[in-house]
Amino acid sequence: MFSLLKTRSKARKPAPPEMRTLDVAGRLMPLTIKQHDRATRITLRIEPGGRALKMTVPKGLAAREVNAFLDRHQGWLLTKLAKFSTDAGLRDGGEILLRGVSHRIQHSGSLRGLTEAVSIDGRPVLRVSGMPEHVGRRIAAFLKKEARADLARLATMHAAAIRAPIRSISMKDTRSRWGSCSSEGNLSFSWRIVMAPPLVIDYLAAHEVAHLNEMNHGPHFWALCGKLCPGMDEAKSWLKRHGSQLHAIDFD
Repeated sequence: MFSLLKTRSKARKPAPPEMRTLDVAGRLMPLTIKQHDRATRITLRIEPGGRALKMTVPKGLAAREVNAFLDRHQGWLLTKLAKFSTDAGLRDGGEILLRGVSHRIQHSGSLRGLTEAVSIDGRPVLRVSGMPEHVGRRIAAFLKKEARADLARLATMHAAAIRAPIRSISMKDTRSRWGSCSSEGNLSFSWRIVMAPPLVIDYLAAHEVAHLNEMNHGPHFWALCGKLCPGMDEAKSWLKRHGSQLHAIDFD
């Protein structure tokens, strides 16, 4: 994230966000520009998955300054966006992660059959049936099923450890967060987490279960989360480095 110091302007009536498309070396990116009365600088960030940009600017900042800022940081954007590829190689011979291990995709050629993870000549393989154009969707369905199995098991285990009841567990494809916990005990997880290493999957389960007792992110919450998942710091670091790459994969 880049910042540009700016003197706070006089408070004005809130302006609606400006929506535009930014051309980054031929890559068209949706850009939301929002004025904020407490902003003292320009901030620009890439949204999870690398599919959009969000910019916050001080109120009343001239359009020419916004444009100049964007022009100056074209190189930075190009470098950062390079790691976000929507072409994940979801085809025969491509690669996909499952629990942190890269699996070669093998399209079976059969119109019917299960998607399954197997080992062929000592190499992890994800065997996928169906029409070639449906490989991505069939992989997504497989990952959702595997994620549900892993997270239901881990969440149940952690909840038993702190004697907290779980009302329901659901899988979603949210981009803004990896999971959530309601005050009624409903847990929700992003199924994409099953592509991460087992420690990271365990951390996500522990994180949301800890919210069953602590509906906040205060010291008591983090102490409980760390007790449930001793590898919490390592898992958080992995998600910070690689999480957006998992969000960027387009299975459609």
